[in-house]
Amino acid sequence: MALPDPAPRPAPPTPHRSMLLVLLLASTLTLMAGAVIAPVVGVIRDDLGVSGTGAGLILTAHGLSLALVSPLVGRAVDRFGLRAPLVGGLLLYGVAGGAGLVTDSYPALIISRFVFGVGAAAVFIGTTVALLALYQGEERDRVAGWRSTALSLGGIVWPLIGGALGGISWHAPFAVYLLGVPVGLLTLLVMPRLPAEGRAKAGGIVDLLRRHPNLLAFYAFSFFASFLLYVLAVFLPQRLTEVDVEEPFLIALITVSTSVGGTLIGLFYAKMKARLGYANLLRTATVAWALAFLLIGLSGQWVFLTLAALVFGLGSGVVVPALAMMIGETAPAARRGQAMSLSGTANFTGQFVAPLVLGPVIGATTIGTGFLVGAGLSALVLLLLLAFPLAVPKRPEEVPSPVASPS
Repeated sequence: MALPDPAPRPAPPTPHRSMLLVLLLASTLTLMAGAVIAPVVGVIRDDLGVSGTGAGLILTAHGLSLALVSPLVGRAVDRFGLRAPLVGGLLLYGVAGGAGLVTDSYPALIISRFVFGVGAAAVFIGTTVALLALYQGEERDRVAGWRSTALSLGGIVWPLIGGALGGISWHAPFAVYLLGVPVGLLTLLVMPRLPAEGRAKAGGIVDLLRRHPNLLAFYAFSFFASFLLYVLAVFLPQRLTEVDVEEPFLIALITVSTSVGGTLIGLFYAKMKARLGYANLLRTATVAWALAFLLIGLSGQWVFLTLAALVFGLGSGVVVPALAMMIGETAPAARRGQAMSLSGTANFTGQFVAPLVLGPVIGATTIGTGFLVGAGLSALVLLLLLAFPLAVPKRPEEVPSPVASPS
């Protein structure tokens, strides 16, 4: 049973509209961490002479460093506040991500992606904690849905830009990461000075999990969701080449169907959450993932592969905001940085291991078989969710917020 936590906190400050816009823009950067270069992975593989699994690591290497440093970033957010970690993370994101513009060797590229992951950790944790700190109640659900839509729109725009730039050279898409620098400067200008609520001794991560053991289930589901997302990101383009879709821009156009689905569903997230509740949202998403992977595994037509990507995106569009809010609402306000840091560790560990786990399976069989294995795993997780529903405890500090509607 979760142990009680102290006391209600004061209502959050009213955020300006400009802060909401910057928060939504910064949030899109976490999704584009791998998506912007996904269309040129095949070109990089051929040019640098690496294996398919090695090429997949270019997409996921940042996930390992993000997973490792996330607890430190979360602790810093709780102790020192959001402003410095988030701004610093955005600047590092832009500089390290843009390094691919001038990198010509595989080892140097992988190193830059590891450094890039440190900045991505601060962006992921900072943007999520900012949302939780600035909004409450129905307004929080509404903004969480908008954030999901913004993430998905970023998943459409950035890969398309990456695919278009990929027609110039495989280096060119890395220029998109430089956006982190101006977004970091904008954040410095518009972010309110939120208090560092964790200055008091609040205990470490072990204490957090002991008090709130249901967080472990949320992290496990986060790991699984990211695992499937990056199986799709790494191996769907390779599946498309099997059906003679090889142009980088066309591959980008098809793979962004995932984000189209997420964009559409994010607009209705608040209403769906109010009607279905968290547990049913997660079950519905898992069904969508199983169907999508089954379709990719069995079909050799690009039209059906596009449809499958769209269906997968519908599931992810509700899971991304739902899991963030479930974790944030379970943890006490003073420890949300730590709670979200473990979410980042789970998310990006899932991304990192995806090609390592299914890559050998696919290498020994076929890409279609790998997706069928993913469908089977989704069905297993659905059974677990039916047997053990995930729930969020009611927190006493959740009082009506005076935050003005940003709409």
